[in-house]
Amino acid sequence: MKAAVVSGKGIEPMYADFPRPEPSEGETIVQVGASALSQLARGKAAGRHYSSSQTYPQVAGVDGVGRLTDGRRVYFFGATAPFGAMAEFAPVAQAQCIALPTSLDDVTAAAIAIPGMSSWAALTERAHLVRGETVWVNGATGESGRLAVRIARLLGADKIIATGRDPAKLEALRESGADTVIALTNDAGERQEAFSAAFRTGVDVVLDYLWGDSARAILLAAAGAPSAERPLRFVQIGSMSGLEIALPAAVLRSRAIDLMGSGIGSIALPRLLRAIEAVLHAAADGHLHIATEAVPLAALADHWNAPASEGRKVFVMQ
Repeated sequence: MKAAVVSGKGIEPMYADFPRPEPSEGETIVQVGASALSQLARGKAAGRHYSSSQTYPQVAGVDGVGRLTDGRRVYFFGATAPFGAMAEFAPVAQAQCIALPTSLDDVTAAAIAIPGMSSWAALTERAHLVRGETVWVNGATGESGRLAVRIARLLGADKIIATGRDPAKLEALRESGADTVIALTNDAGERQEAFSAAFRTGVDVVLDYLWGDSARAILLAAAGAPSAERPLRFVQIGSMSGLEIALPAAVLRSRAIDLMGSGIGSIALPRLLRAIEAVLHAAADGHLHIATEAVPLAALADHWNAPASEGRKVFVMQ
């Protein structure tokens, strides 16, 4: 079968032949229709992500949409290694397949599942968002962050703060539900004052897609804010701005802050799948949207490392 084959750590996948899988006990074979090019897919293929198998050769892709042998359309997550989602066929544990709503097309389902899950799971499984609370999305101008703003509102947030580097995209987020937008400028003093002002009005949950300097600045501002009855729940989801921060110990002593992560490993897989299912149904009902760009898997080399576009790239098998 044709697949996106990774021959070694750090080596870009190639469109090539790979043995067709046979199902083991408890597995089913999915005839893949679409698989999105996500940061998770890139990271695992390159061996950079903490959940990477480090087994080569392997097929790239962590999730996708396809059909079972009986014709049912499903979303699936986690093909059995060394197989992956970016292939004509993928062996998948039956428990890791989710029936798709009929109104949701393959490309949209493949594109929205992981970025939508990242905030849905963080809010429901880690932060345990309470209706009426204030949610801060740090890194709100990326695809996952933009969805996080919509999802926070959908799940009952009363006020949403959005931070990011693109002023135009930040302003557009007001239409998606953001009440306050703060640009991540290079002026550290200006940024810190804006962050401190936000905390003076109250913040319950931070969803952090960036880490790095902006995450540190948010935590410093939280430490300097008046004490609140409920701890600040700071949920770390992505690290687009850095893998590490230097955090003064006093930050975690001067205010009640629950610092936690959300992702593969911190949430049991069945619960992640439940979050994905909720996202897919919300998309089918018209509550969530994502821009997409469908490209053939045969054009893998032209798109794997291409500059980011406005739509999430989704590889289609035919």
